[in-house]
Amino acid sequence: MAKFGYVAIAGRPNVGKSTLMNHLVGFKVSAIANKPQTTRHNIRGILTEKDYQIVFRDTPGIHKAAKSLLNKTINLEAVSALENVDAVVMMVEAMRWTEEDDLVLSRLEHVNCPVFLIANKVDKVKKRSEMLNWLQEVAAKREFSGVFPLSATKLINTIELKAALVEVIPEGDWGYDEDEVTDQSTRFICGELVREQLMTYLHQELPYSTAVEVEKFEEAKVIEIHAVIWVSREGQKGIIIGKKGEMLKRIGSSARLALEEFLGSKVMLKLWVRVEENWENSPRHLRSLGITS
Repeated sequence: MAKFGYVAIAGRPNVGKSTLMNHLVGFKVSAIANKPQTTRHNIRGILTEKDYQIVFRDTPGIHKAAKSLLNKTINLEAVSALENVDAVVMMVEAMRWTEEDDLVLSRLEHVNCPVFLIANKVDKVKKRSEMLNWLQEVAAKREFSGVFPLSATKLINTIELKAALVEVIPEGDWGYDEDEVTDQSTRFICGELVREQLMTYLHQELPYSTAVEVEKFEEAKVIEIHAVIWVSREGQKGIIIGKKGEMLKRIGSSARLALEEFLGSKVMLKLWVRVEENWENSPRHLRSLGITS
């Protein structure tokens, strides 16, 4: 009998949620720049193997400093993803428990489905004996269905995690075709791949008040993509464009390569940087970018 279920991956920003989902699905569905707030949507990746299908929800990182409408919406997106799932994976960083981890844990108080605790980045821990003591300490914070010391990048214990999730998802017909890896649109993923390059190149200089909107996606021998990078201040526009336009060229070149790998085709990418003051507090603008809750 086939099995089908939904699993939410929850945690504070930058603990490796997107990396884990991408590895489990076997495809780069979610942006994985090593920066907080990389994920802003409940991005869904679909894992299909043998006789089961799991739909993962990669949730935005739950965080305390939610002052703008954008950040408040991100938090609401993360919490709403915990509804109507068959299991939750709570990710933390091995040997590190913060106030934001406590915040995530408090959001899970009402969750009745199995909750698994994942201590990610164990490959970076040198003293294993200390980690075992730490794991016992954090495992006592809630009645977890399982605790996994794991490395999403080195694939340590990921097979064991998958087996535990398959155990708890219900029997049922698959919700998606066998070859589907996400239910997000191609346009959406293209925008995320461009935004990932922004995070990669400008994480020190640029705050997270940037967004990418794909305005044109035209399929031909060469796929033509036009995308707008939105910023909230004129000074941020200058940072992205750079001296003589060099930074924007570098971002565009790296984004084009990522897009060609994803689409399996040659891509002509055109980028523009536009300013809309305080866009992260504009409901209209957030809706146009698909950031809603």
